[in-house]
This record gives sequence, C-alpha cells and structure tokens, in this order.
Amino acid sequence: MGTKSWWSRADSRLLEAALGLAAALVGVFGMLIPALGVAGLVDPVDTRKVEVETGTATWTPGAVTDAAAEHGMTLTGTHQAELVLADPDLSERLSLAVPELTGSLFLLLILVLLLQMARTLRDGDVFVPENARRLSVMGLTVLLQAVVSPVLTAVTTQALVGGTPLADHIPFSATFSGAYVLLAFLVLALGEVFRRGTKLRADTEGLV
Repeated sequence: MGTKSWWSRADSRLLEAALGLAAALVGVFGMLIPALGVAGLVDPVDTRKVEVETGTATWTPGAVTDAAAEHGMTLTGTHQAELVLADPDLSERLSLAVPELTGSLFLLLILVLLLQMARTLRDGDVFVPENARRLSVMGLTVLLQAVVSPVLTAVTTQALVGGTPLADHIPFSATFSGAYVLLAFLVLALGEVFRRGTKLRADTEGLV
C-alpha cells in the first residue's frame, strides 16, 4: 500500500507565490525605490549609522557638531551616531544607497534561486543536480553578503565624510557578522549533500 505525501501541488503553488511576492517586495522597496532616490525622483536615503571615535584629544562634541552643520550634515550621538545629510548631491545619494542596493541584490538572487528550487517540488523531487548547484550559489551569495556589505558601508562612509572635519572622528570601520558566515557554510554543506545524494541515486538507478 502506497503512502501519501504530506506535500501537495497546492502547497508548492503557495510556496512559489510567497517567494515570488517576497522577491517582488525586495525588488520594489530594496532596489527600485532607493534607485529612484539616487536619481532624485523620490526622497533619497539621507541617514547613515556611523562609529565615532570620542577618545581623541580633538573630540569636542559641540565643535564637531558645528563642523558637521557647516557641511550640510547633522551628527547625532557619540559612539554609535547617526549622520544625516540635509541635501545630499548625486554622489552622496549614491554613496548612501549603494550598501542597501547591494544587499537587496544579493537577497533577490537568493529568493530567485529558492523560487526555482520550489518549482521542483511540483514533481515531488528536490534532489536534482540543478538544486545542488543552486544551493552552492546561494551559499556563496550569503558569504559575499557577509563580506561585501560591511566593506561597502565603510568605504562609502569614508567617501561621505572625506574632506570634512568629520573624517578625523569617523574611522574606517567594517563590522562582520559571524552568523552570516556560519549560515553560508551550512548552505554550502547542504548543497554538497544534495550533490552527493543525486549522484548516489544516479549510480543506484544505473545498476537497476
């Protein structure tokens, strides 16, 4: 007597719809709207969280705040501060938006790959060679996200404050997340499991 799978075609359709909706939202709110902001067609991103060095001999909160205001910037906070640009020009808007755009692009790629994997559930079999490759690409994407996004944030922050008195108080600082690196290696390991599983099944079917 056969067993009935708990996963149905309707479940696959719902999963595909949810992933498609998530990809669309990321595309609109994570990429399209920030890009329109860079172009000046909608309100741009104008705020960046920054690390401020407060232990230097030249650190005087009032003087630093005044210096920021002279360059159209507002610095709120001490160690963990917010840098706000009153009227950012094109290059400043681009520097503010690039980390978000890059992160959204990585996330969109992952969602598209997940959507392609979800479509293989229609036939009730996810252990296909294509999914092994997709998992490998997803793992590398997560690893790139963990490394590239913090570096981009640090580089663009320096571009924003370069040539201003704030450059002496906002150091080059990139914070990396070990959780993302661990997740990347877990996804890569899962991709290897899929690859070996599909190879083993192909070898077994060849013996029949």
